[in-house]
Amino acid sequence: MQVLQAVLFDMDGLLVDSERLWFEAEAEIAADLGVEWGPRHQESLVGGSIGRTVDYMLALSGPVLPAEEVARRLLDGMAERLRANVPMMPGAKELLDEVREAGVPSALVSSTNRALMNRALDGIGRDRLTVTVAGDEVGHTKPHPEPYLTAARLLDADPRHCVALEDSPTGAESAAAAGCHVVAVPSVVPISAAPGRTVVSSLLDVDLARLRSLV
Repeated sequence: MQVLQAVLFDMDGLLVDSERLWFEAEAEIAADLGVEWGPRHQESLVGGSIGRTVDYMLALSGPVLPAEEVARRLLDGMAERLRANVPMMPGAKELLDEVREAGVPSALVSSTNRALMNRALDGIGRDRLTVTVAGDEVGHTKPHPEPYLTAARLLDADPRHCVALEDSPTGAESAAAAGCHVVAVPSVVPISAAPGRTVVSSLLDVDLARLRSLV
């Protein structure tokens, strides 16, 4: 009998309602770069790393600013927004608490760097998670499987006995490549059902019993 060994959570757009905050921060920097910014641009980047965002922006604008400066401004803009508030997605705290109270190990697996993750953890609650893996702590970010393989290793879990919850196609691809079953809760970009992937409309549709049934 297979047993659920760990639950692996994405952060932006899955636990934290931060995709709109990223859009605000990106639009602010895009204006500095003289670039028009809209939903289609965010859709191209959701679930990716800060480096990917910076490269995309500078490809549109040309070398108006150094990449390091664009990254710094983006991160500062997000830090300010998260300092004011860490908005949680519906059902996020309840699911985190149910997993923790059942004694099931859990991980936060994000493309966001450690400094911003720590800011978000002030709102999420560090005690709700067993381990955390930030985007600047792995050699390859999502959609590469390394982030989820790293989380499983830290938890001494077999990825095939883990469920990963994601809101983006990029993250879902990363978790699937690592061998996890994926629960997709689309935020900005639609995600279709696929073998090894369950699609739901909200974390309110997910409980521990459902996660256990997937492995």
